[in-house]
Amino acid sequence: MRAFEPDSRLVGDVVASPHHGARIGCTAPDAIVLHYTGLPGGERDEAWRRDPGGEALKWLCDPRSQVSAHYLIEEDGRIIQLVPEARRAWHAGLSSWRGATDVNSLSIGVEIVNPGHAAGLPHFHERQIDGVIALCRDLITRHNIAPVRVLAHSDVSPGRKVDPGERFPWAELAFSGVGHWVEPAPLEDDSPLVFGEEGQPVRALQAMLALYGYGLPLTGVYDKTTRDVVAAFQRHFRQQRVDGAADVSTVKTLHEVLMGIRD
Repeated sequence: MRAFEPDSRLVGDVVASPHHGARIGCTAPDAIVLHYTGLPGGERDEAWRRDPGGEALKWLCDPRSQVSAHYLIEEDGRIIQLVPEARRAWHAGLSSWRGATDVNSLSIGVEIVNPGHAAGLPHFHERQIDGVIALCRDLITRHNIAPVRVLAHSDVSPGRKVDPGERFPWAELAFSGVGHWVEPAPLEDDSPLVFGEEGQPVRALQAMLALYGYGLPLTGVYDKTTRDVVAAFQRHFRQQRVDGAADVSTVKTLHEVLMGIRD
């Protein structure tokens, strides 16, 4: 007998994680946060390389790990539910979005099996992305989730997290009705705003990024936090070059993203 009944008809199996609690300050999720499982580092790496899905599943359910997600999507597209949607899974960690600092309480966490940057950021499997799209469309329909609230872990934790990374096919998801997307502006040969600069252009950039949702104070100084947020934006919307420098392509793309917000 299953530990709990799955929330989605797309779930192939239920494997209960002990890591969850009551949602705080909200009764239902209104955002989705997408992750990759990555590699743990150290002596556990080899086991994860041999069986990335199985090892990730064990870790998300291990009493020692203190991490979980609502869903895990295997390389073949199979969907496993670990935490009921009504509960608060422990997937986002230290994070923020549009002023909210308890992202775990307001979101559904989806882990996608992929070894990540530590393994050269291999491409996601086609059947796996089909599973991501199907699950997200189901979540969006049942919870009325706005496109701008389908997020990367790197969006809510810039500088601390980089997943699901710059090879994640956000455009494909958006064309299938999942998330917010604009065609990125072409790269240009220009002089970008970079670390250490100060002034009104930096403050204006920070204001646009904060308007979209990133947790970024308007200091007018292009500090590490600003560089990390710009890199997070690039990973999601301008994937051709992720360097944390606000070039013309990045700023134009950000402007188009803001023009297209509907929530």
